[in-house]
Amino acid sequence: MRNVTITLDTETAAQVKVRAAERGMSLSRYIGEILRRELRNGDVYDAAYRSWRAGKAFPLAGAAQPYPKREEAYDRPGLRRR
Repeated sequence: MRNVTITLDTETAAQVKVRAAERGMSLSRYIGEILRRELRNGDVYDAAYRSWRAGKAFPLAGAAQPYPKREEAYDRPGLRRR
């Protein structure tokens, strides 16, 4: 374990202290858990992104077609005003 000093504004410090107490944790342990979770989530996202980028590109089928007009896209009975 390493000791680290952080600086928080008064309001944030009070909120974090309350949340740590609600979970029955020390302030230090609570902040450590938050940081661990944040770093783990970032790693999972990066791995998923790298996996996606490693995939092969696929060709689009057929000739390019224009987008539908606004009136065509929104001409549905459920969207009409009564």
